[in-house]
Amino acid sequence: MPKLFFLGTSNAIADERHENTHMVVVGKQRIVLIDCVDGTILRLKRIGVDINLVSDLILTHFHPDHVSGVPQLLLNMRLLGRVLPLNIYGLAYTLDRIEDLMGFYNWSKWPNFFPVSFTRLSEQDMIPVIQCEEFNIFASPVKHLLPTIGLRIEFLRSGKVFAYSCDTEPCPQVLRLAEGANVLVHEASGNLPGHSSAKQAGEAATQAAVGELYLIHYPTGNFRTGDLLTEAKKEFEGPVTLAEDFVSLNFD
Repeated sequence: MPKLFFLGTSNAIADERHENTHMVVVGKQRIVLIDCVDGTILRLKRIGVDINLVSDLILTHFHPDHVSGVPQLLLNMRLLGRVLPLNIYGLAYTLDRIEDLMGFYNWSKWPNFFPVSFTRLSEQDMIPVIQCEEFNIFASPVKHLLPTIGLRIEFLRSGKVFAYSCDTEPCPQVLRLAEGANVLVHEASGNLPGHSSAKQAGEAATQAAVGELYLIHYPTGNFRTGDLLTEAKKEFEGPVTLAEDFVSLNFD
């Protein structure tokens, strides 16, 4: 019964109803957090996930609206008595900076600290990140303002596939990650350097022949403009949904 929960769906400027974009895959054996922001701990609690049962953390890139919550997550895990190891994955650019950041907190001196392992992913297409009995996760570099990965998750029991563009301009890597996927979650910040519009997300969904499209990382609150769903639907004939915080997708 693996599920994916949207823990946040906003772009960098969140509002009262939308936290910065991040999500979690909840399986029977592994719980995989994808990015970690300021509100992650309370959001995991709201969906009934114990942070000390999170087995893996994938960091897509080193921007504050995607990694700002990592120090607080590690601190809370320690204070709550975690003993299980935590696996953290990302590009070398990302993990080098996370370790530097934690160094400023002098975390090597924190008492009773649980094991943390860092796995640096190479900047190649479809690099295996996690392989387990329930799902396989792959990463590819996408075209953002700094080194960034998008993801493809293949659920083994159902054969369903989930793809996540992360923050990116249109690029071939997103199309390969999303090829034939049941669900493509694609950012819709706007036609900006390092980002994509809802229209471009719809184009990617069509080119990759996906089943349905979810728009994420879009402007919220006072910054919301235009009709993102209409823009995307002009380019993609399948179902298009605006992702919302705490909505879950079942991949059983």
